[in-house]
Amino acid sequence: MSVTVLLFASYADALGTSSLAVDLPSNATVADVLAELRARPGAERLPPSPLVAVNQRYATAGSAVRAGDEVAVIPPVAGG
Repeated sequence: MSVTVLLFASYADALGTSSLAVDLPSNATVADVLAELRARPGAERLPPSPLVAVNQRYATAGSAVRAGDEVAVIPPVAGG
């Protein structure tokens, strides 16, 4: 199955893209998505437990992902 991964700000810069398709087994979780990302050049800039959303809802590493899902890896933000 394939999911779309969205990357923002420094994560997009590190991985060289703001969006990519990731192929996963049918019983995949957010942790599997992150493992696939970590295998790519530049991914060492990802923190151990980044903030993730699946289909615009915050998710944990154990959250299931399904074919066609949108997985956003959200960098820390600051503002004032």
